[in-house]
Amino acid sequence: MRPAQPDVDRLSIRRRPGGFPVMHQNWGKLLFLHWPIAPDALRPLIPPPLDIDTFDDQAWLTIAPFTMWGIRPMLLPPLPFLSQAHELNVRTYVHHRGVPGVWFLSLDLNHALGVRLARLAYHLPYFDAEIRLSQEGQEIHYAHRRTHRGAPSAEFDARWAIEQPLPESQPGSGTFFLTERYCLYSASRGRLFGARIWHQPWKLHEARLLSLRSTMIECHGLESPRGDPLLHYAESIRVEVWPLRRVQT
Repeated sequence: MRPAQPDVDRLSIRRRPGGFPVMHQNWGKLLFLHWPIAPDALRPLIPPPLDIDTFDDQAWLTIAPFTMWGIRPMLLPPLPFLSQAHELNVRTYVHHRGVPGVWFLSLDLNHALGVRLARLAYHLPYFDAEIRLSQEGQEIHYAHRRTHRGAPSAEFDARWAIEQPLPESQPGSGTFFLTERYCLYSASRGRLFGARIWHQPWKLHEARLLSLRSTMIECHGLESPRGDPLLHYAESIRVEVWPLRRVQT
């Protein structure tokens, strides 16, 4: 595989940012399902200040189902009504002036207050959803149905088996390109914003897909992906989130 675009500094924001985060979270039982996609197919869904990031001359789409716990604002303990939730997001990869990041097409959450707060504070396309996660041995079942009023319907149901650990990904590899991302971008009223996140490098595992039924990509007007997805699994990781700031374009 050819390396990603050389004008993007993959290590530019990997260090922990200065200042103070506004949120602590734990993410776990997380499965990345990645598919290649033609960059031209994504261009209408991404604002012009952002460049589509590619690897092997392909853009990539990822569905990421996971669970969260220990969600808390800086300097406060976890709040019982806001500290746990399941989330499923659909994302792609972008960069702005050489800074790599993530662009979310959608984020579905089974916490109504969390949906409203994230929309307000981070200008992200969060939607209400019913989500169930269960595990038996090394097999996980994740079932999702979007319930957000007025939003395109979308469903996801997958079962997968956790397999052997993978070595830590290295810059220049496809795994690093797809998983080691420390900036999210969003937009509102014609303005571009960015927020930093920080965590230790992913401790990834191989995973084996047992079943999959999904309309999470198709609900964005995109064609169904062809072929099996590339999979990465992570058991847990602690994450810090910094405030949203306007990006100069």
